Amino acid sequence: MGERTYSVDIGTQRLDLPVVSLNDHLALALLITVDAGVEFMSRAGGELAEILRPYDVDIVATVATMGIPLVVEVTRHLGLDQYVVLHKTPKIHLADAVSEPVRSITTDAEQRLLFDRARIKDVAAKRVAIVDDVISTGASTGAALRLLRGVGADIVIIGTLVTEASLWRSALGDDARKVRALGSIPVFRPDGAGGYVEDWVG
Repeated sequence: MGERTYSVDIGTQRLDLPVVSLNDHLALALLITVDAGVEFMSRAGGELAEILRPYDVDIVATVATMGIPLVVEVTRHLGLDQYVVLHKTPKIHLADAVSEPVRSITTDAEQRLLFDRARIKDVAAKRVAIVDDVISTGASTGAALRLLRGVGADIVIIGTLVTEASLWRSALGDDARKVRALGSIPVFRPDGAGGYVEDWVG
């Protein structure tokens, strides 16, 4: 049987995403930004930057790892130089990091978002945009919001390549109004006959 794919428009570009089973009840269309290519990410980052531009952003933040190619391009297209990354993997420079618990839809165990204390000065009292590759359950975005607000950032807008289903809306509450996306994808449920049906609720 060939690989199942889902075709999605992300801004002016189209990608065929592999549909991968997460468990017996759920499959996801996977957007792997580190495999999307330089040209794709440059154009997507430019298109998302134009959506964020009216919000007069001082600095852009993202969650590692898949958000990194996006934050680089959005920052570049906004004419900014610095961006900040919230990490999920402990590193030597994060020994004394500010942290916030997070549980991702694609990860079994609870993780922690880690933010280098040396970078607090770059976001405190600044107009910050959070960007990420996909907003699905809203867990990572919500943790990023709590962490950055906890160190004094003013989150003015949230940008993503795609939203996935709609669980994120209730998870983010009032902050869901800040989300701007270049596209949207469903999650998938087995149809009982070896295929999948689209689930836009989640």
